[in-house]
Amino acid sequence: MSLVKLSIKGISYSQTQNGAYALILNEIDGERKLPIVIGAFEAQSIAIALEKEIKPPRPLTHDLFKNFADRFDIVVKQIIIHKLVDGVFYSSIICERDKIEEIIDARTSDAIALALRFNAPIFTYKNILDKAGIFLKSNPSNPEKDAQEIDDVLSNPETFKQKEESNESGGTYSKYTLEQLNDLLEQAVEQEDYEKAAKIRDEISKR
Repeated sequence: MSLVKLSIKGISYSQTQNGAYALILNEIDGERKLPIVIGAFEAQSIAIALEKEIKPPRPLTHDLFKNFADRFDIVVKQIIIHKLVDGVFYSSIICERDKIEEIIDARTSDAIALALRFNAPIFTYKNILDKAGIFLKSNPSNPEKDAQEIDDVLSNPETFKQKEESNESGGTYSKYTLEQLNDLLEQAVEQEDYEKAAKIRDEISKR
């Protein structure tokens, strides 16, 4: 299976899930985005690593891991988002010490927080991106604009729109037809409501 390299677009706060954030990953050689819901601590850790200039007075957990790894000559070579099950992403950290490579399972949010600290690339498999990626047809690739959007997200996090779905039951989209789900997905993407789009995408994947 071929690997697809990803970059981090930014982090958005979720008003619909208390204390949850959405990490938005970009396909490097394409226009698809991969939204992943993460916790507040991991969001803070990733945001601090992205900002570079912000340095906490004491090391966060991921900083401690980096310091520990540096002390024992452990290098994180790359992280791979290798599996998607029921809307949950699973990742592996590829490490190396004394030219011996090891693979460690990790939560995707933790893996990305560490990848940033080690300047390690982030990958996923093409079939996962085909299944879970959101394709933005209207936005052509524009690195300068993407960089500006990252700054905007980090300095003033965009909020997810809270649009009520009258036919939604129990926070799921099980009552919608596949055609209706595709229409809702397109609307959510146009509105940049990535959390909603991720939920709709998961329902479509189940079909």
